[in-house]
Amino acid sequence: MAENKDINREQEKQEKRQQEQEEAIKREERRRRRVRNQALVYAGTVFAALLVIGGAAAVVTALGSHLRNTKQDEAAFTGNLESMLGEEETLVKPEETDTMTEPTPQQRLDEIIDAAIEVMPPEDKVAGLFIVTPESITGVSAAIKAGDGTKDALNTYAVGGLIYFKQNMKSQEQLTEMLSNTSLYSRYPLFLAVDEEGGSVSRAAEAGLGENVGSAREIGAAGDAANAYAAGQNIAGYLKPLGFNVDLAPVADISNVEDSFIGDRSYGSDSALAASMVASMTKGLEENGISACLKHFPGIGGSVEDTHVEMAVTERTAEQFRAEEFTVFAAGIEAGADFVMVSHVSAPALTGDNTPCSLSSVVVSDILREELGFDGVIITDAMNMGAVTEYYQADEAAIMALKAGCDMILMPEDFELAYNGVLQALKDGTISEERINDSLRRIYRIKYADKLPEVVDGE
Repeated sequence: MAENKDINREQEKQEKRQQEQEEAIKREERRRRRVRNQALVYAGTVFAALLVIGGAAAVVTALGSHLRNTKQDEAAFTGNLESMLGEEETLVKPEETDTMTEPTPQQRLDEIIDAAIEVMPPEDKVAGLFIVTPESITGVSAAIKAGDGTKDALNTYAVGGLIYFKQNMKSQEQLTEMLSNTSLYSRYPLFLAVDEEGGSVSRAAEAGLGENVGSAREIGAAGDAANAYAAGQNIAGYLKPLGFNVDLAPVADISNVEDSFIGDRSYGSDSALAASMVASMTKGLEENGISACLKHFPGIGGSVEDTHVEMAVTERTAEQFRAEEFTVFAAGIEAGADFVMVSHVSAPALTGDNTPCSLSSVVVSDILREELGFDGVIITDAMNMGAVTEYYQADEAAIMALKAGCDMILMPEDFELAYNGVLQALKDGTISEERINDSLRRIYRIKYADKLPEVVDGE
């Protein structure tokens, strides 16, 4: 009898354990369905919102057709999302289910970005790494409106952004309409950029579309960082209504040699003063809806040559860079700059040779990305400058910059050559698709940053 009771108890325990495991499996299956459905809802919500503002029509179209063409497509997309979210074939052990945590809003947004990138064709991925002038894709001499030519050009080359100069700006109404139409014609969200530092480099202000806030040297001479914040705030105040979302400013270089090339575009020779000014102007831009771009890393203030026309070399030592220039860029990074522009200056003390810094993995990846911890978008200086074009073809330079760790290529000398070169490098494995995707993730975290509150509201 005692043996029978023991056997019965053991059977009851086994049955109870089996029931618990079955319940755990059911809970896990319900959790998976819920996470998958949430991801689909978040994707639909974000991309529907982007469609309304005309920013990501192609992503919506691609995802929409992917989901509705066939039941097989829907299952495939769902499977991709499950893979993206880290789903496994093996169920989580019952004892681990209680320790699982929900993804953060930022993680959810990253999941949506990954889903968007996954359905992009290779041609669009590569084009998305370039910021170019409107003339370089339309073939006109001076773009002052966005019509069918712009629409066709953006359909052929889904570039990541466009940069505008004084020649493109005739009036507030004309420029606003051109930028608005350009955004509507693009299949993906665009960076619409301009050089608006204040002083001698103020494209919109020079065209009469804003008040020139004065040069960095003038602002720095007053010694009050609040003035630098006000400058950034004022610039954002007239750029954003025009339709711009990126300002290639502030200048984070320090003028530390006599006859420094950077001149009055720098806040001065004192790195502590420059750091406070750069951080404040960065905040003035970023807090008012314009992405700031620190330039020109690792610092060109120690050179007297002009990279626009020739090789420029700085004799600054690695110790000097770390003690002075890097502290200024670090301050801007800490202040929230979305971009850092890398210069074509040669810094042998850092690279060991005369390779332009924009093409050096030591400067871009080892120092800027790893040592300074910058996780935003790294963009080259304009690639049509003499410091690059005298030594490299447009495709060669673009590939080198991407392999060095840059995320975006600014204004190559020959856009089509550069684009086709990078596309071929992707196809033959010279540059991996995952390397391209890494840059696109950083790019789209900025482009979709304003969608993060929508993801939070959707909880």
